[in-house]
Amino acid sequence: MKLAAGYIRLRQVRFHAFHGVMPLERQVGADFLLDLRVGYPLEQAMQSDEVADTLNYAVLYDLVAREMQQPSQLLEHVAGRIAASIGQAFPQVTSIDLELTKLNPPMGADCEGASVEIHWIV
Repeated sequence: MKLAAGYIRLRQVRFHAFHGVMPLERQVGADFLLDLRVGYPLEQAMQSDEVADTLNYAVLYDLVAREMQQPSQLLEHVAGRIAASIGQAFPQVTSIDLELTKLNPPMGADCEGASVEIHWIV
C-alpha cells in the first residue's frame, strides 16, 4: 500500500484581529475564522510515532497566529502572508488550502461572514 496524500488541518480557528479597509476595523478589530489544510508527507510519522517526523500543528498554529496579529487591509494579503510563511517554514509542504472569514463584516448585509479561499500547490 502507498499513501496517496496526507494533510495536517486546523479547523475553525478563531482570532480577534485588526484587518480591514475602514479605520474603525483597524481600531476595534473583528472576529475571524480560519480553516487550513496543509499537504505534508506523513509516511515517516505513521511509522515512527514521533512528532519530529511530522508537521507539528501547535507550531503551525503559532505561525498563523503571528501573521494574524499583523494588521492588513485585505484578507487576500493576510492569506497570502500565511501561505508564504508556511511554505518558508516547512519546505516539505506540498499544498496549502486556506479559507479566512471575517465574521459580521461591516457592509450592511445580513450574513455570517465574507471570506477568501486560496489553494496553493508546491
